[in-house]
Amino acid sequence: MNILPAVTSILSANELGEFIKLAYNLNESFTCKLIKTGMNHTYIISNNKTKYVVRVYSHNWRLNSEIIEEVNLLKLLKENGIGISFPIADKKGVFIQQVKAPEGLRQVVVFSFAEGGKIRFMDKGICYSFGSLMASIHNVTANKNLDRVNYNLDTLLGASYNCSKTFFPEKLKEMAFIKEQSAAIRKCFIENDKNLSQGIVHLDIWYDNMNITEKNEITIFDFDFCGNGPLILDVAYFCIQLFHIETDKTEYELKLKSFLEGYKNSKTLSKSELELIPSAASAIWIFYLGIQVKRFDWSNVFLSENYLKMYVGRMKSWIEYNSKHKISIDGAM
Repeated sequence: MNILPAVTSILSANELGEFIKLAYNLNESFTCKLIKTGMNHTYIISNNKTKYVVRVYSHNWRLNSEIIEEVNLLKLLKENGIGISFPIADKKGVFIQQVKAPEGLRQVVVFSFAEGGKIRFMDKGICYSFGSLMASIHNVTANKNLDRVNYNLDTLLGASYNCSKTFFPEKLKEMAFIKEQSAAIRKCFIENDKNLSQGIVHLDIWYDNMNITEKNEITIFDFDFCGNGPLILDVAYFCIQLFHIETDKTEYELKLKSFLEGYKNSKTLSKSELELIPSAASAIWIFYLGIQVKRFDWSNVFLSENYLKMYVGRMKSWIEYNSKHKISIDGAM
C-alpha cells in the first residue's frame, strides 16, 4: 500500500483537548470542540465557567517568528487596554505550542474568548464605537514595525496578481481589469505616499473578526494578517466590507460617516488619506484574491472563473460608486 503525504489535516478535537489540558494545567472538566476550518483551524476548549479559543495554524502557513511577532503585538495591545482577544501562556510561560500533524509541524496558540457574538448589520452607534476602537489600536501601533510582511504596492498588487495568474488565465477580461486597476491604484498611492500615517495594521478587520456584547462592548480578534503599512488600509478595508454588506446605500453612507467620526474622535485622518480610501480598499481586494489562489488546495475549493467574475464584479461596484460619491473631510459623501 502506498502512503501519500497530506496537504492539510483536521486534528482530533479530543486529542487536541487532552494536549491543551496538560500544557495549560486545565482540569478534566474542560472539553474541546472544532468550530471552524479554513485559513487556520479554530477550536473552543471550555467547561461550564471558562472558554478559550485554540488556533491551529496550517502547516507552512506562518513562520514561527511571524507568530511570535503576532503574539507580541497582541500583548502590547492588551497592555494598553485595547479590546482584543489576547494570547494565553501555558504553565511554563510558553505562548506557542508545536504539534506533529500528518502533513508536518503545526503551531498552536490559545487565546482569550471574545464575549458576545458577530453582528453583520451594525447600527450607527456600533459603527462609531468601532471607529474609535480602530483608532485606539492605530494610536498604539503608529510608527511601529513588526518582523513580518510589509504591505506595499509590491505585496498588495504585484505579488498578488502574479499569484492569481497561476490559476486564472491572463486573457480573461476580469484579469485584464485587475491589471488595469492595479496601475491606477499605484498612481494614486504614489501621489499620496508622503501624507500617509504608517505603522502596524490588522488588514482583516470586519464583522466576522469581532464579537460584540449586548452592552456594545467590542472585541477584535484574528490578527493572522497583521503587518506593516499605511494605517489607512484598515480603515479602507472596513469601508469596503460595510459597502458590500449594506445594500441600502443611504444606510451605508450614514454608517460610514459614524465610523469615520468615531475614528477621527481619537485619531486624525488627513484629506489625502480619506481620498485614498477607495484605492486602498481595492488594493486589499486584489491582495486577497492572491491569497485565495495561494490557499486553493487546502481551503478555497470554490475558486473558479465564475467566482472571479463575482469577485471582480463586487470590486467594480465599489469603484463605480466611489467615482460618483467622494468621501469628504467630515466623513460625508
